[in-house]
Amino acid sequence: MNEKNLHITRVKFGCGSAALEEKIMNLGRRDFVRLAHAGMAALPLVANPVFAQSAAVEGKKLKVGLIGCGGRGSWISTLFQSHGGFKFVAVSDYFLERSQRVGDILGVAADKRFSGLDGYKRLMDSGVDAVVLQTPPYFFPGLAEAAIEAKLHIYMAKPVAIDIPGTLKIQKLAELAGTSGLVFLSDYQLPIDPVNREVCKRVRSGALGRLQAVFSSGWAGGNGYQDPPTGNTIENRLKELVWCNDVALGGDYIVHYDIHIIDAVIWAIGRKPVGAMGASAAFRPSVHGDALDSSMVTYQFEDGMLWSHQGVLGMYHDWIRSGRLTASLQGTQATACLSYAGKSYVRGGNRHFSGGVPNPEQSVRTNIDSFYNLIQEQDTANLEVKRAVESNLTAILGREAALKRTYVELKDLIKENRMLQPDLSGLIS
Repeated sequence: MNEKNLHITRVKFGCGSAALEEKIMNLGRRDFVRLAHAGMAALPLVANPVFAQSAAVEGKKLKVGLIGCGGRGSWISTLFQSHGGFKFVAVSDYFLERSQRVGDILGVAADKRFSGLDGYKRLMDSGVDAVVLQTPPYFFPGLAEAAIEAKLHIYMAKPVAIDIPGTLKIQKLAELAGTSGLVFLSDYQLPIDPVNREVCKRVRSGALGRLQAVFSSGWAGGNGYQDPPTGNTIENRLKELVWCNDVALGGDYIVHYDIHIIDAVIWAIGRKPVGAMGASAAFRPSVHGDALDSSMVTYQFEDGMLWSHQGVLGMYHDWIRSGRLTASLQGTQATACLSYAGKSYVRGGNRHFSGGVPNPEQSVRTNIDSFYNLIQEQDTANLEVKRAVESNLTAILGREAALKRTYVELKDLIKENRMLQPDLSGLIS
C-alpha cells in the first residue's frame, strides 16, 4: 500500500506505539479494509474512493437484487451500476408499479420483478449473490435473517432496526454472517468521508485534551415528512417516506434521521452512554403518525461526561450556526466538529486542522466499492455493522428518554426488550 495515500492514527485512542504503527503501514489491503471499517484508519484526503474500482473490471460481476424500489433504493442502485462490479438481476418492492419502473431502469427481466410483502423471498431464491436492502427499517432484521439463511451478502441502509429486540438481532446476525462467510455492510456515510476521518484521527490522538462535552444537532428531515391519515390498512404509510412518521416502521425521527450524527459521535469517541433524559414533541404541519419530530436529549456516560443532542424542524438560527447533522466535541485544549455535509475541522491546540466539507455521495460510492472488495477478498469481519448496533442502541435510548421525560438507563431498556410491531393486516403478501 502506498504510504503517501494512507494516514494512520494510533490504534488505541492515541496510546499506540511507533512499532505498532509501522506494522500497520505494512498491512495488505484486506487488513486495511478491516481497520478502516473499525474506524482505526483515516482514508486519504482525496476525492476518489480509497478502493480502486479497477478490481471490479478484473473480477466477476456480482448478481444483485434490490429490495425496496423507492426514492433512495432507485438512486443507490444507479451508483451500484456505475461501479462496474455489480449487475442487478432482480428487484422487489411492496408496490408492483415501483418494481416495474426500477426494473425498466436497471434492465431486469420481467419475470424477476417481484412485489408484495413476500416478494423478497422470491428475489432471494432467484439466483442473486447479494441483496441491497432499502425498505423501511422495521423490516431490516427479518430481511437480513432471510438473506443469511439464503447465503447472500447484505448491503443495508440505516438505521439497522427500530427497537431493542431488532437491534440485538442485527448484532447476532452480523456475527452469524461472519462465521458463514458473508459480508454484511450498513451504509453510513459520515465516518467514511476522509475529512471526518482526519478529524477523528486527531481527536483519538489527544488533540482536544480531555473530552468534556459533546453537542450535536439533527434536523428532523427538514420540515418533517408528509403525514397523511391512515387508510383501512397501512399501505399508504409504506411509500414516499410517510413511514418516517410511524415509530413501529421508522423508529422515530431521532432514530431514522438523527442517527447519522449519533453514529458519528459513537464512532469518534469509541463508547456509548449509559443513560439519558430529555423531552420530545411533534411540530410538523399534519400529525397522524406517533413519531415525535422534535427532541432534546442529554446523554450521560459512566465517567460523568455529558452529550447534548437536539433535533428540531425547520431552519437553525443563532446558537446552532453549524446546522444539521453536526457534532461539536469540546475538549480542555481544543474543539472539533464532525459534520454530514457542513464543515468538519479541529480548532485550537497544537493539532489544528482547517478541515473541509464532506461529500456524502462520494462516501456512498466508497461504501459500495468497499462492499465489492470485501466480498472478493472474503473479509467478513463486519465490524461496521457491529458499531452501527452501538449507535442504534444510543438513538433508541434517546427516543425513549425523551418520550418518557425522565432519566432512563440503557441497561433497563435492554432488560425490558420491548418489541414494536406495526399492523400489517390487510396488506398483499
